[in-house]
Amino acid sequence: MRPSRDAAWATLTEYTKSEALLRHALAVEASVGFYARLYEEDEDFWRATALLHDFDYEIHPTLDEHPQDGAPILRELGYPDELIDSVLSHAEHLEMPRDTRLKKVLFACDELSGFVHACGLVRPSGLDGLEPKSVKKKLKQPSFAAGVHRDEVYEGAELLGLELDEHIANVVAAMQPIAAELGLRTAADEA
Repeated sequence: MRPSRDAAWATLTEYTKSEALLRHALAVEASVGFYARLYEEDEDFWRATALLHDFDYEIHPTLDEHPQDGAPILRELGYPDELIDSVLSHAEHLEMPRDTRLKKVLFACDELSGFVHACGLVRPSGLDGLEPKSVKKKLKQPSFAAGVHRDEVYEGAELLGLELDEHIANVVAAMQPIAAELGLRTAADEA
């Protein structure tokens, strides 16, 4: 089975009710989709994988459960090993190799998408005009979005072979079209 984005969304919303977690999934999906287009990969499959990376977080919220205890659920639902392995590889504590482009992109987009979302929440214009230098300045403030693992943000850009500024700009650009879905202010709100 080659899962569609719609099938992944249905699975995600069956297991995840938190608006914050759904928004995080959408942010990561947008960022991973951006890279799928950039690298001319299977965008629908990459988006499905991104949507499901934290699908089990509400039922398995601890490191000894997430995401490894979600993998059997995905298998039972018929998702392919490539998707499941990619989901598992995003978790640093499992120490799985990130040996495919999808695994690298998912890891690189996860924490940064959450951080960029947090930056957008505190700006009057949301993501509009958000520059990499502003994001990097916030990264240096440990109290801002304290749950974001900064080392994974830096490691992600390195894993993709990109300068951090370029990776941030890509993630911001990817998330801008869905800013309203993410609960962020947009230029249309100010008009």
